[in-house]
Amino acid sequence: MPADLSASLPPWPPLDTGQPAAPLRDGWRLGVALPIMVYTPAATDGSEAIADLFDYALPDRSFNSVDPGDVRSGDAPDEQRFTAGQLIGCRVRVTVGKRELIGVVFTQRPLSQQGGLPADELKPVLEVLDCKPILPADLRRLLQWAAGYYHFPLGEVVATALPVLLRQGRALDLLARYWRITPQAATTLPGRSTRQQEALQALSLYEAHGASEATLLLMGHERTTLQALAGKGLAESFEQEKEPQPDQPRLSEVPLTPSSEQQAAIDAIRQLVQPAAYRFEGFLLEGLTGSGKTEVYLQVMQTVLEQRKQVLVLVPEIGLTPQTIQRFKRRFAAGIVQLHSGMTDLMRLQSWTAVMRGEASILIGTRSAIFTPLPRLGLIVVDEEHDLSYKQQDTFRYHARDVALMRGQMAQCPVILGSATPSLESLHLVNRGRLQHLHLSERAGSAALAELKLIDLRGKTRSAGLSPPLINAIRQTLDAGNQVLVFLNRRGYAPVLLCESCGWQADCPRCDAHLTVHQTPLHLHCHHCDYQSRLPAACPQCQSVNLAPTGTGTARVEELLQTQFASVPVIRVDRDSTSKRGSWEHIYEQAQQDQPVILLGTQMLAKGHHFPYVTLVAVLDVDGGFLSADFRGAERAAQLLVQVSGRSGRGARQGQVLIQTYQPDNPLLQTLLQQGYDRFARDTLQQRQLAALPPYRHAVLLRAEAMQPDMTQQFLAYAVGAFKAQAGSHHAEIWGPIPAPMEKRAGVYRGHVLILFQQRQLRQQLIAQWWRDLVKTPERRGVRISLDIDPMELD
Repeated sequence: MPADLSASLPPWPPLDTGQPAAPLRDGWRLGVALPIMVYTPAATDGSEAIADLFDYALPDRSFNSVDPGDVRSGDAPDEQRFTAGQLIGCRVRVTVGKRELIGVVFTQRPLSQQGGLPADELKPVLEVLDCKPILPADLRRLLQWAAGYYHFPLGEVVATALPVLLRQGRALDLLARYWRITPQAATTLPGRSTRQQEALQALSLYEAHGASEATLLLMGHERTTLQALAGKGLAESFEQEKEPQPDQPRLSEVPLTPSSEQQAAIDAIRQLVQPAAYRFEGFLLEGLTGSGKTEVYLQVMQTVLEQRKQVLVLVPEIGLTPQTIQRFKRRFAAGIVQLHSGMTDLMRLQSWTAVMRGEASILIGTRSAIFTPLPRLGLIVVDEEHDLSYKQQDTFRYHARDVALMRGQMAQCPVILGSATPSLESLHLVNRGRLQHLHLSERAGSAALAELKLIDLRGKTRSAGLSPPLINAIRQTLDAGNQVLVFLNRRGYAPVLLCESCGWQADCPRCDAHLTVHQTPLHLHCHHCDYQSRLPAACPQCQSVNLAPTGTGTARVEELLQTQFASVPVIRVDRDSTSKRGSWEHIYEQAQQDQPVILLGTQMLAKGHHFPYVTLVAVLDVDGGFLSADFRGAERAAQLLVQVSGRSGRGARQGQVLIQTYQPDNPLLQTLLQQGYDRFARDTLQQRQLAALPPYRHAVLLRAEAMQPDMTQQFLAYAVGAFKAQAGSHHAEIWGPIPAPMEKRAGVYRGHVLILFQQRQLRQQLIAQWWRDLVKTPERRGVRISLDIDPMELD
């Protein structure tokens, strides 16, 4: 079929499934990845072997070859020929039981070829939605690897890579309506209409200049004029695939002069993005907050864009995309698009299409953007690589940082992992020689590191979580015309509603958790299952009316700050206050003005934001993270403390950080404050090695949940027994079964089993068969299970 007409043909009409199956012997057998939960894991080594494909038949409705010049608007060819492999990567509509689903073709072979169900038993494809692949070969290979590595159905993995509208069967918006003259125009005059004469002359001139199909996108003429010509048989419209408009990026801002450390990092990465030397290498760019990591990204990107290649930049949170896009747009006049969950489905499809067609050179997105087609991929940047947001915590539990490294290896392009507080996993890869370590040890420009001080809370009173010394420091900062950032990683008004008479607490009926008091509107809210209720008028246990919100959340701190500093704007930044579209842009607009303001928020404020006028960061509670039962708790607490501290003093003004604590002598906290994150990370890695914990061993977490706690524990005990019988206990260390830290959540009882392996390849081999048997066993009835490869949370 002529390639230039492939997109102009309508989708296949529905097939008559009631017809005899005889014609199927002349068609194609398609292996389709469908978004349904059928577990048949991939190859035991986690390689690119295809899994979870369902065979369907496509009759050979071979369309005769057609001369493009003979096809006019409204004509429909009688036949169409699909060549071998042409449909791989295209979407099809098929039936599964009584449902119709959209899947993607991964294999195509002659229907008469042996293997699988007999041809006359295959269900037919109802509709072919694409005549050209929407998932290219390199991306299909990555998806197949991810399905095998994470032991997850290929169809569900593929669904992650497609925008919602494409998963629903919407056609790609690749067609445009064009106009051309007809043969009748050579012998017929358009009449006395000047506009019609001008339009016809323009069409004629365009065709005379060598275009066999004179395509003209309205040419500035009114549509009614062209329609009038069509009514006289002198012109006609037709649809044809839009010609991609390749992006032509150029520099729009003079790059900053890099420091010697920045230049060394730039040079090291640029060696791998030269035309004759493009290859994969992973870089860990470790730089203090404010040390200029973004400038390194930008200068390497310049080299990549000059070669007409594309750049993928991953950020951990939606809130980071506005400032990142703004910074990149100042530097480059280029097609820059974003992909994140805050966009509408249509906006996401438009961005996805622009990148796929090469009309955008820079894609900035959150976790799932790693699966976007980029035909000329030349560089991947994972900013704030340590952030937990890169790990998908349900369904397809992939880690975008790890997938990025694999995609870079497959595409033979460099991958930069940037962070002021690198994850221990990345530092371990550096120690093993798998990543090249680049350092930025000084802040850019004249900005000095903020001074860190502890406020000992022992014996001190607090108002809404703020001690008197901290309130005084905030007042002095605001009086000096500067800005303050107050950090508390707990949203809501108060974490507990307490009866002061009998000690009753408002608990969630569906979770092992307290209900949080919210003020606007006034209600009780569970942050784990989203259960909500009104505040009781009296204690349900003793009928006392002495009910008091206890503890401190961001809303309660906001109330105090507004009272104490009535003349200064208080901007609360948490999930409750940033849910509306455009809220982040408004926050940035206020924070970029050189006038006193108080920024109050959760960890959303700690991640890479640039607030040039913040000179005081107040951390209200640092103790919880360092006392966590999770072996990763201290690492995350340290990362969060360093990150939020880095928001202070990023401009020309000296900054300070005040940290409230009841345990000022905590050795981990003291190591972090006195010797920095590098020493803290080295010490923590050494402890992990002694304890044989990740990253020195490779983990898999089996989660189970059921309506009764004994059902959960019985199944997990069965799963442990099955693993020991199959793999033997000498290959791995098994922790559990044990209840989850929050055993009851959303009305179900949860437990898990953690298995630790010395070798990743051995883990993949032993887990594959065990998992395949678990999902099929009758003992699983009534129990929901999931598998988490390289888990980041033991919840």
